[in-house]
Amino acid sequence: MKKNFDIKRSVLHHVGITTGKIDEMILWYSQVLGTKINFEKENPAGNLPGVKGAWITNDKANHRIALIGIPGLQTVGSGTPHSSISHLAFEYDSLDDLLDTYIRLRDIGIKPIVTADQGISIAFYYKDPDGNTVELTMDTFGDWDKSTSFMQTAPSFSKLPMGKYVDVEKMLEAREQGASSDELHDRAYAGEFIPDYDMDPSKLF
Repeated sequence: MKKNFDIKRSVLHHVGITTGKIDEMILWYSQVLGTKINFEKENPAGNLPGVKGAWITNDKANHRIALIGIPGLQTVGSGTPHSSISHLAFEYDSLDDLLDTYIRLRDIGIKPIVTADQGISIAFYYKDPDGNTVELTMDTFGDWDKSTSFMQTAPSFSKLPMGKYVDVEKMLEAREQGASSDELHDRAYAGEFIPDYDMDPSKLF
């Protein structure tokens, strides 16, 4: 008789990314996420000369991203529909942390392509050197049970899960004027910080 096994719950440990620009990718992720190299090696499999591996992390895990450098590999095609993993997302503890990260990256020339308050979260989307989309985000409820409930029951989320696009500079100005994180979220989701320019969500793909 076949034995039935319960599903063993696991958590996402790391992602692997193949790239033709491994040195640029190592630098970019160190600038954006604060990653460090825990290990790197030429020909890590032993029978693939020219390939380079780098295992990087921004916490105590041995690695959170495995970069596999393959010479001549092409980057993600732009404007051509293709199947892929849509994006990688990294969560911050607070809106202040997210906004401060935006400022730090903006000041070294790294800017998001799409920014939005989605009700359950505020999310800034970036492109890495290979054209992969990387989301920096925070949970607006600070409680996954509450944000899950909002996702499942709120008419506003059901109508438009992407939420309202935001001009981050307008949010920063409001923060400078004394608005709290909760106030910034409420105002953003109400559409107060809509950009004065068109935001194109197709850039995410």
